[in-house]
Amino acid sequence: MTSDTSTEPQLLGMLERALSAGCAASVRAAAKLGVADALGDTPATAEELAVAIGADPDALRRLLRSLTCHEVFAEDPDGRFVHTGLSLLLRTGTPDSVHHLVLWLTEPWSWELWGRLDEAVRTGKDVFVDLHGREFFDQLHAAWPQSAQVFDLAMTQASRQSAAAVAGVLPLSGARTVADIGGGQGFLLASLLERHPGVRGILFDRPDVVAGADARLREGGALADRARLVAGDCRETVPAGADAYVFKNILGMNDEDAVVVLRNVVATADGGARVIIVENLVDDGPGQRFSTAMDLRMLLTVGGRKHTRRGLLSLVERAGLVVTDVQPVDSYQHMIVATTPARRPAR
Repeated sequence: MTSDTSTEPQLLGMLERALSAGCAASVRAAAKLGVADALGDTPATAEELAVAIGADPDALRRLLRSLTCHEVFAEDPDGRFVHTGLSLLLRTGTPDSVHHLVLWLTEPWSWELWGRLDEAVRTGKDVFVDLHGREFFDQLHAAWPQSAQVFDLAMTQASRQSAAAVAGVLPLSGARTVADIGGGQGFLLASLLERHPGVRGILFDRPDVVAGADARLREGGALADRARLVAGDCRETVPAGADAYVFKNILGMNDEDAVVVLRNVVATADGGARVIIVENLVDDGPGQRFSTAMDLRMLLTVGGRKHTRRGLLSLVERAGLVVTDVQPVDSYQHMIVATTPARRPAR
């Protein structure tokens, strides 16, 4: 009697997915150990790499064997390891590095949260406050300063990675002043000002973030005479005086707060001002695996979300904005362009 193997591929596929945390842990371990930096342009054995990074040769070979299954590093016929396009991204100090982003997405505190995903799905709320007794960012800065530093470095990498792509498609023709709301250190704003010499810019974010703005925007910087750094909370107000407002990946808060933020622009800006929203959509484009995973991570940590196309458009319209265009930026980001309604004349 022969065994039925018709479901074997599905069985193996499911078990691989159940063990997919092993892939995340392996990528994190490679980043923490500095394997990508230790491996140069010349193929190297696990033993040679182990000496370079101070690791056990056999354990390192096992780690590398697992990573090659995910195309992070490759092994040549002589048993030596070489870089792949993915492993090169783990190097530090390179323009396309995602080293800190990988560490941020796999920080130790995140593992326990993933184990409570069923609870978050059952309640529709985050599990972070119940687990740690305070809001996510309060806990991050108070209890995990090293992780907070990783967060800052990761956000810097993310901004650098996408600034050029977003700046290349952002519609600023005819704009005089652009305000980047929640713009972090201002990499996107700096890219916009470099691309549009006649435009002035406002960087708006928390005081501690603005204090560390890109050197190009600070006093003495190449763009300082065209940039204004403003500290504040977009849930309370946004700067006046801009005719284009940019929101890049900051509307993942709860829906009500997102509407409040956008309504602040409606209340502050002149009629016809452009509002440009760049977000990851969970139901559109080849970046869905990334976006849907980030969506669940946001549910776990802050009760936030990544949006569907229709869901995000609904929030924009609820805020009183008029949508004029929706288009992809790249494989995992979309851009919504809207305008503020015309001002009613005062009586």
